[in-house]
This record gives sequence, C-alpha cells and structure tokens, in this order.
Amino acid sequence: MTSPLQGASNFRDVGGYITQDGRRVKRGQVFRSDHLAGLTADDVLQVQGMGLTHSLDFRGVAECAATPYDIAGVQRVALSIEPSVIAKMQALVAQGIEPTTEETVELMRGTYRDFVNHNADTFGRFLKHLLAHSTPQVFHCTAGKDRTGFAAALLLSALGVDRATIEHDYLLTNQLYRRDPHIEGKGPAHVMKVLWQVQPAFLHAAFEAVDQQGGMQDYLHGPIGLDTHEVQDLRDWLLQA
Repeated sequence: MTSPLQGASNFRDVGGYITQDGRRVKRGQVFRSDHLAGLTADDVLQVQGMGLTHSLDFRGVAECAATPYDIAGVQRVALSIEPSVIAKMQALVAQGIEPTTEETVELMRGTYRDFVNHNADTFGRFLKHLLAHSTPQVFHCTAGKDRTGFAAALLLSALGVDRATIEHDYLLTNQLYRRDPHIEGKGPAHVMKVLWQVQPAFLHAAFEAVDQQGGMQDYLHGPIGLDTHEVQDLRDWLLQA
C-alpha cells in the first residue's frame, strides 16, 4: 500500500474495512494523512478531484505556523492539540537526561492516555464536524500517526470496526510515513525512532483508558459527546451493506 500523493506519504482512505455486523466502511469519504504542506501541484489536483471540502488539522499552533498550507476549495479547520510529548522530551534533554527506549515508550503511552482523558472535547468536535458536513474530508496532524491515529481509532470504533482491524490500520503508518528530519528536530536516535513510529502499546494505552471509563460506547456518549442518534447518523452515512 502506498499513498496516492507525492507530498503526503501517510495519506490514505479509512474506508474499506468490515464492521463487526458485516457492513463495510465506504471509500472516498474520509481520509487520514500527515500534514499537507508538501503537496505538489499534481497532488493538489488529485485532492481537489476527490471532492474534499474540509481538512481537519490537529496540529498545534507552532506546527501550523512552520508548515502552513492552503488548498483552493478545501477549508482548513483547526482542531489544535499541542504535541506535549515533544515538549517533555526537550525538557528532559535540556536537563541532560537522556530517556531510555522504555521510558520514551512510556511517555508515548502517557500521550495516548492524555488524548482520552484530556482531549475528548477536541476529538468530539472532530466527529461532529464529519457528521455535520457529510462530504469528503481529510483529517491530519504532522506525521498522521498519533493524534490522527487516535482520531481514526475513534471513528472506526464508532462505526463498529473491531480493535484488531483498527490496530492494523494504525500500524500502516510504519510502512507508509517517510520521516522528515526538518520536522523531527534533533535527539538521540533511539528516542527519535520511538517518537516517529507507532507501536501497538501506544494504541493499547488509549483503549485501556477508554475501558477505564466504561468502554467505547460510554466514552462516545459521555466525554466525546455523541448521542445515540449521532452515532447512528454517522453509521448511516459511512457504512454500506
């Protein structure tokens, strides 16, 4: 599997997966990606040809300023979640502390717990925006792996896709994403490898935090803020027999 775009290596359709009740997620409606600032002229034509109306951007303020983009006909919607793990890592390095691989993994697991426990409002706005427009849309962060990965997991969970399939989609990032040293910054190689790839342990930390709040349905109806009708509307739009 490869991205159809030259300038966004982690761009892909979230459609095609089978739900637990035997339906299929529609293709051509919702896409996930790394940032879109590197799109070529041909990429832009492709994106416009997909009929995309909105790009939902999870990047923080500094990230957006460093790699801005503007695609004619596609409205960018800011859903900012600051990349806290990078700040934590920089603070440790500034103190002369070099985290081990295991400590870095645990920092990433903490980031995913934070998505669940502290960023539910933003992820709720993401799902509500998808539902409010029912047109082809793309959501992304910088690498399209963590904030985007959890957003995809939430969406697919709401649609009734099982966790093993969601994890498969999540791990595709390791095959697709081309690391960019200009974006990554500097740090110990073993640390950067953890930060700029994905591991099952990261997503599991998010699911564990969701389960501590009563499971996915309780989480969607509680902190995420979708009522039963909204979840059904999402399924009516994005699922086919």
